[in-house]
Amino acid sequence: MGLALTRLGQWTAAGYRTGTLELTPLNEVLLQEITIFVEHFIYDHPQEAKFVFVEPLEWKTNLEPSAFESGYIVSETTVSSKEVDKNGQPLLFLSVPQIKVRSFGQLSQLVFAAKDAKLKEAQACIEANRDPVVKILGSDYSTMKEDSGALNILHKITNGDDVENETKTNIALLLKQLDLHLLNDTLRRISPQTRLNPVPVKDDTELLKSFWGKGEQSVLESTEFTSDRGFSFSDGCGEMRYVWAKPGDAEAPCVTCGAQGVLFPGGRTDDEGKIDYETKGEVYKDLVTFLKEKLGKFSENMSKQEIRFSEEQQKNQTDEVPKKEEADVICKAVSGTDKSKLEKNQINFGKSQMARRLEPSLNWRTTVDRKNRKISVKESQEEKRRGKLGKTRASVSSGRAQLSCKSVDKAEETISESSSESEEDEEPPDHRQEANADLPSEYWQIQKLVKYLKGGNQTATVIALCSMRDFNLAQETCQLAIRDVGGLEVLINLLDTDEVKCKIGSLKILKEISRNPQIRRNIVDLGSLPIMVNILSSPYKTLKCLAAETIANVAQFKRARRLVRQHGGITRLVALLDCAQNSVEPAQLSLYETRDVEVARCGALALWSCSKSYSNKEAIRKAGGIPLLARLLKTSHEDMLIPVVGTLQECASEENYRVAIKAERIIENLVKNLNSENEQLQEHCAMAIYQCAEDEETRDLVRLHGGLKPLASLLSNTDNKQRLAAVTGAIWKCSISKENVTKFREYKAIETLVGLLTDQPEEVLVNVVGALGECCQDYENQVIVRKCGGIQPLVNLLVGINQALLVNVTKAVGACAVEPESMVIIDRLDGVRLLWSLLKNPHPDVKASAAWALCPCIQNAKDAGEMVRSFVGGLELVVNLLKSDNKEVLSSVCAAITNIAKDQENLAVITDHGVVPLLSKLANTNNDKLRCHLAEAISRCCMWGRNRVAFGEHKAVAPLVQYLKSNDTNVHRATAQALYQLSEDPDNCITMHENGAVKLLLDMVGSPDQELQEAAAGCISNIRRLALAAEKARYN
Repeated sequence: MGLALTRLGQWTAAGYRTGTLELTPLNEVLLQEITIFVEHFIYDHPQEAKFVFVEPLEWKTNLEPSAFESGYIVSETTVSSKEVDKNGQPLLFLSVPQIKVRSFGQLSQLVFAAKDAKLKEAQACIEANRDPVVKILGSDYSTMKEDSGALNILHKITNGDDVENETKTNIALLLKQLDLHLLNDTLRRISPQTRLNPVPVKDDTELLKSFWGKGEQSVLESTEFTSDRGFSFSDGCGEMRYVWAKPGDAEAPCVTCGAQGVLFPGGRTDDEGKIDYETKGEVYKDLVTFLKEKLGKFSENMSKQEIRFSEEQQKNQTDEVPKKEEADVICKAVSGTDKSKLEKNQINFGKSQMARRLEPSLNWRTTVDRKNRKISVKESQEEKRRGKLGKTRASVSSGRAQLSCKSVDKAEETISESSSESEEDEEPPDHRQEANADLPSEYWQIQKLVKYLKGGNQTATVIALCSMRDFNLAQETCQLAIRDVGGLEVLINLLDTDEVKCKIGSLKILKEISRNPQIRRNIVDLGSLPIMVNILSSPYKTLKCLAAETIANVAQFKRARRLVRQHGGITRLVALLDCAQNSVEPAQLSLYETRDVEVARCGALALWSCSKSYSNKEAIRKAGGIPLLARLLKTSHEDMLIPVVGTLQECASEENYRVAIKAERIIENLVKNLNSENEQLQEHCAMAIYQCAEDEETRDLVRLHGGLKPLASLLSNTDNKQRLAAVTGAIWKCSISKENVTKFREYKAIETLVGLLTDQPEEVLVNVVGALGECCQDYENQVIVRKCGGIQPLVNLLVGINQALLVNVTKAVGACAVEPESMVIIDRLDGVRLLWSLLKNPHPDVKASAAWALCPCIQNAKDAGEMVRSFVGGLELVVNLLKSDNKEVLSSVCAAITNIAKDQENLAVITDHGVVPLLSKLANTNNDKLRCHLAEAISRCCMWGRNRVAFGEHKAVAPLVQYLKSNDTNVHRATAQALYQLSEDPDNCITMHENGAVKLLLDMVGSPDQELQEAAAGCISNIRRLALAAEKARYN
């Protein structure tokens, strides 16, 4: 699909990347075929239709929410599909007018919903997603890579065994088949159309020269070419040459001879000779036809010369036939074209036919040019053609054959290098400089220097390396110039020599160019990492530094990090940290100590990159990296501190590291560096505290070392969003401790957090709302949030789709609902309805958090019973959630039912919905949290009709008795109250007695908890009365 769009789609003058599809018959055919493919996909490939795209396809739609029916949650302005991914995100989400689709199944349903507007929707989707295959399958499947799709897919089949990879491969094959179908179908449609090529144009212009002259009978007075360009295609559209033809009776028009025909541009615009290239009028099949149509004198005089001209044309055409046959024979002999290549040429020919339009934009022409002009030459093994302009070192006959093949068969695509490593998910598609691209002079100069590197002696090599470093190696053109001519291989080979100067020069260049994602992948593919790891043990400190920095740049993807570990790189990098053990203050350092600090800094930088892997984190810990990092953290070298703290931040996600960080007293130094002026250092320190503050002891240490005040003060600077996200995350985790919440209130952090509830990215909002949720457990903070106007932005966030944000915002709203005045605002803003709607969210964490938030809302609402009944289907939804397998969802729903059942009408409704059997099924559980809320729900539900009897009939009584053996006092209280209510039924009393409830309840009568005392005593009383009544009946 992406390939066909790239090669066949006709775009407006803005170009392929920024323009829109033109209203042409060809584009209409493409849209129809793609729409049919998508429409039938859900039926033809049901398994692949469920696959979730790597990134959603997103565009502006004209569809209204009312167009979506069953299977969707529809509101006035939004639509969410009930079908979700494993993270709970809907596979289709519409927020008018923006729509996001994440599966072929949802695309198919959208096409059905669009009805007559499906072609417009397809066009909008394609224009907004220029390479849809990348978004569907990931960058490894990019159609912009000029590699062999078949080889790429085959590699993935052999290297991936899991179901997801298999599904991905199937989809890739289906899209490949669609591409071939579109290309072949288009070729069939345009094959009857004729194309102009350089040979007849040259012949026509040469013949016209023979008719030059002055006077009334002359055909042309003169012809003039705007440049000395030869008769060959100059770009993807086949433009060949601009011609001035002066007939003698009129002004000389400028015409463009191109593959699509003869065009009429605007001509010269001023006296300087500039040409207006904007096409005007129609396209003519050849130059003579154009001149006949446009120039009356030419047409009149040419009719007199027609016989002569026709004879000359026939002669030229006759001469062309043996030349073409000869070219075919030579082409086969030189290039060995087989069947597959001929098929490829047919597709390319079809692709070239699609360029037949009126002067397309330069961007589009460049795209087509890239696809058409690569020619494979196998004679020369000395010169590797890596997409650069180079001189072909073939024989004269081979050169002629090559030119003939180009004129007859157009061009043959070459297979570019690509990597299908699934682990390199962050690497963008490979791309190389094109042969006909306008490249700066630096590109060619660097390539000359690489040739000196290949063939020069030691002195020439050092000079070439120094000269190469004078270029701006941060510029991508310079980086790719080194790679394209084979410079990477030479630089890596220099690392294996004994010449220190050559090694240093090579590493300095590799360090700079390895910042390019494609270059670093090429460096790994060439086997350089083992060599660089060995250099880490070199006695030369400069070499160690350069090798470590290069590894830091290269180890940005999984395979590179794994190779560093497998070749012993982690241990050697940790050893570099020991170099700066005595270096404390920058002002006191000697030259040698400065080098030691630099070695340690580079080692920390490399460890930072490597620590993104769990296995590498363990390797760093086992190599003794934590004490060394703790020692370096005490220095005042900011350049050193940033990679050290960055490494600790990455590693602190593991429990083993958090324990070690406490043991090494690292928290104190992290807090100290929060006061630094360096924003990057502040960010990483805050992120490290965020990771470590999961532990209560760490939270206390942050407070004791004075870390809360700098965190609160950093909230005021909102320009640096990454730092703000780290700071708010640290505040969130520290707020779990009540003592810290009190401090934040003193520092006015609550008010600042409320101000951050709007106009912030989601990663900041998640942390801000999480912090407010923890702070609002305190009544005073609930009042502060209300007075600062924080309730409305919190309620507004309930309509989002971010799972982590929804979990936090429901908790915050629930905490604010405890305060009566805040609850009034929440109710007025329809916050309770929004919370209730989140019970339908597919993710269990969101459901549980929403149910917990509903509890205080029901407790504090003025007319809670009527409010709950006003939600259509709300009570049934709550009861059905008792069928969940998630313990947290079950606990929260039981708590919600406890509050709902306080209203007799609502209790009657949920009884009719079958709440009793569902609660009874949950009785056999060992989870104390669930036991507590389940017992409370049973206790409340016993107060309607014959529910007490029903619980006994559904075998809920005996498991409840076992709850009394728990160690949790809350479970004892709730269970005793439930048993007290159930003991009103004689059969339940018998069951309790048989299961040993009396003895357990007798122990609880002496509990200091008054509610537990009363419930236990009441239950024993009911059992005793039943026993006395039975004994009395026996005697009577």
